[in-house]
Amino acid sequence: MKIFKNVFLFGFFFLSSLTMFSQSKVTGTVTDGELKQPLAGASVVIKGTTNGVATDFDGKFELTTTQKSGEIVISFLGFETKTIKFTVTGESTNVGTVSISTNVSELDDVVVIGKGIMDVAKDRKTPVAVSTIKAAEIQAKLGNQEFPEMLANTPSVYATKAGGGFGDSRINIRGFDQRNIAVMINGMPVNDMENSAVYWSNWAGLSDVTSAMQVQRGLGSSKLAISSVGGTINVVTKAADLKQGGNVSTGFGNDNYLKTQASYSTGKMKNGLSTSVLLSKTTGDGYVDGTKFEGGNYFVAVGYELNDKHNFQFTFTGAPQWHNQRSAAPTIADYVRYGQGEPNIKYNSDWGYLNGQEYSFRTNFYHKPIMSINWDFKINETTKLSTVLYGSWGRGGGSNGAGAVRGNRFFAPNLRMPDGSINVDLIQDYNSGQPVVINGVSFTRAQVAGGGYQNTSSTSNNATNGISKIASINSHNWYGGVINLNKKLSDELTLDFGIDARTYRGIHYQNITDLLGSTNYFDNTDVNNPGRVLTSTYQARPHLNPFYSLDYQKAKINYNNDGLVNWYGAFTQLEYSSEKLSAFVQAAVSNQGFRRDDFFKYLETDKLASTDYENILGGNIKGGLNYNFDEHFNFFANLGYYSKQPFFNAVYPNNASVVNENLTNEKVIGFEEGLGYRSSVFNANLNLYYTKWKDRYQRSGDAAIDNPGGYYDFQGITQVHTGIELDMTAKLDQLKLNGMISIGNWEYENDITGRRFDVNNNEITGGTAPTYFVAGTKVGDVAQFTASAGASFDFTKTFSIDANYRYADKLYASLDPTRQTTYDNKGTLQLPSYGLVDAGISYKFLFGKDKSDALNFRLNINNVFDYMYIAESRTNIFASDIIPSTPTGPQGPGGNGVDTYASRGRTWNGVADANQVFFGFGRTWNFTIRYNF
Repeated sequence: MKIFKNVFLFGFFFLSSLTMFSQSKVTGTVTDGELKQPLAGASVVIKGTTNGVATDFDGKFELTTTQKSGEIVISFLGFETKTIKFTVTGESTNVGTVSISTNVSELDDVVVIGKGIMDVAKDRKTPVAVSTIKAAEIQAKLGNQEFPEMLANTPSVYATKAGGGFGDSRINIRGFDQRNIAVMINGMPVNDMENSAVYWSNWAGLSDVTSAMQVQRGLGSSKLAISSVGGTINVVTKAADLKQGGNVSTGFGNDNYLKTQASYSTGKMKNGLSTSVLLSKTTGDGYVDGTKFEGGNYFVAVGYELNDKHNFQFTFTGAPQWHNQRSAAPTIADYVRYGQGEPNIKYNSDWGYLNGQEYSFRTNFYHKPIMSINWDFKINETTKLSTVLYGSWGRGGGSNGAGAVRGNRFFAPNLRMPDGSINVDLIQDYNSGQPVVINGVSFTRAQVAGGGYQNTSSTSNNATNGISKIASINSHNWYGGVINLNKKLSDELTLDFGIDARTYRGIHYQNITDLLGSTNYFDNTDVNNPGRVLTSTYQARPHLNPFYSLDYQKAKINYNNDGLVNWYGAFTQLEYSSEKLSAFVQAAVSNQGFRRDDFFKYLETDKLASTDYENILGGNIKGGLNYNFDEHFNFFANLGYYSKQPFFNAVYPNNASVVNENLTNEKVIGFEEGLGYRSSVFNANLNLYYTKWKDRYQRSGDAAIDNPGGYYDFQGITQVHTGIELDMTAKLDQLKLNGMISIGNWEYENDITGRRFDVNNNEITGGTAPTYFVAGTKVGDVAQFTASAGASFDFTKTFSIDANYRYADKLYASLDPTRQTTYDNKGTLQLPSYGLVDAGISYKFLFGKDKSDALNFRLNINNVFDYMYIAESRTNIFASDIIPSTPTGPQGPGGNGVDTYASRGRTWNGVADANQVFFGFGRTWNFTIRYNF
């Protein structure tokens, strides 16, 4: 680290002392010779010198030189090298479009809209650690995987399928979960404005319309004051394509997976208009039992180039979907119990059958369309204005079970079939007054006074209550805009400044999805309308109209509140760029205002029914530089500091309208440096990083049986994340190789205090804040060591095979701080390491005029050897822990207070069987046929 810092300081002071002279410019565009499409990241070097640049996302390049004539050498990994002569007359020359031939699979157009809004990192220029995945790789390899899994072979990235439901996958970057990873789509931030969450099921169709996906690890290059603690995922969608044509495709795979898609683009017409449209539908039964799903996707883009100064792009896209989930993580003991000698990794405890049909108590349903209008205005040769206005209208939520049958909730062992599924028929029979047998005893439900079978949310053991399926609605209305003015002050200096404004209303309540044979539902949670008896039910399905009103859903139960967030920000960036040195400094400030409206908890006359805005200032400052030693080697470093506003539930910590008395911003400081090597045969990147995150707030559910629905609030958490990353690619004729290794050390720096609350937000500890000893403990829920190696071989221009091996180690379970009550605790549970092999075969048949049409075939096999592994654990129980002296429950049969899980043989692969885990998927496959025309 010290050597890198010395190189950083030497390069900065030495290069800042150089005198810069006026130079000529050589510009042009590099395209794929076969596909006639822009080629981003190609190396363009003046022959005989070290003066070189990389092409941008549009394939364009701009070189500054003192030479009036000469040759430029254009090269790219997997393409032939090409040399072009140039002669400068005046101040600049344009060599036009240069095509280089390739034998790689086709690439989709990368049409970047809102260039001044999107902070897309440029190779050998932007000083951040970055990985870019193009549409061709996404289309070929994604198949029936989740979108985040495309990043699994990226350094310091850990992606899992979580419960395994459609779109339920999650991702960590450098040990930070996706609430602290900024996700940007065409320059627009899409993390939830209340809790910064990203639900990939809402973006299930995003892979269909992506031109490129770029991951910037660390603080990233975005000018906005966003939550990029771990990194930034920039997704660039297709614009109104400049090339006429389209495609149709169908894909099928394991567990009745079926996807159909069609798209068409008019290309740029004589009147300056262009239009692209895409539609798709995906269905399947799900790899995990009881996770059937159905998802759609639509995308419309209209472009209009008024003249050489004004360019407009309109996009509207959405992906309505519903999917049954595995929300509860079963214990290893349950996986084994319902397997045949080995764990049944498909086991799901959240579903059963009703009248012979799959019935899940945990269904997610959502429709989150997003609309944007981009305007690029070239004011003059040195001044550009980029504007994006956007809106998003999320509608939907997730379901659960409420109430109880004779004290048994819907997931109770007494209400299960021998195969572990829920006996939903029994629940409906009991709800409707039919006699049922539970644990060998016959019961018949009693009616309430006045007649009827009435459900409530109570879980007590009585003769009148039943079980309902209810839904927690989490909808929103979101509007925003980003304006950026880009001013070129000189040949080397560029100044950006702009504003970022957003307004958000999150809409939260519960309603009834299914009474399951009962007559009605009694709710007494609305203080303004107590004692309501409800009969209205609503389907757990997304509404296809993105603008439909929520007001008609009058039958709201248990809670009904809105979270309002206003965001106002300003940012600026000064960038220096020469043939060898590029540097930038950024600053951003933002004000977040948080307001809470509660329609149930407080009387309409109570001032707490609608609070004032609690305004909190935050911001960041970042800087960095990149120095190109020659056409092969470059060095970069960056440093940044964030003052990050807390999430909504930290401002109002008790689900109440009282502001946290200990409210404080989270502080993040990050430093990073790296070395890069580029050639026409071999590329490599080596990065070192340090990130410190102070004053973090965390809320965790209380798993204690004596506190159902309770939770813990933790404040003052400090984490330190350090690590090293190496990634490499190589091209040897028809053989392409890739590899990466990342080693992280992510730990809690200090002990923390916590406060315990019951379901009604009453503090259980009576004001005493106990200490939890987590200092030096590993950050959990992620693998701190990952590596991968892959290869592909092109037998011909139309036939190729590929395979990849991915390894995860130092994989830790989710840490429950409430278990760390003594100084000499055991720390974070380490799970077994694992390695997986994925493989694929591609074939392309070219035909039509100029061989411009293609019929593509692709077979993917994931986890080729069907390896069984634990991907994550929600609990932190060690094999050496003593089995609690409790009756049979979630942790299995009770112990004698002396024996451990290991001594009783209650382990799987060395892990205590009381742990609640999600196994990764076994072998899966998919086959896709796509026709491009």
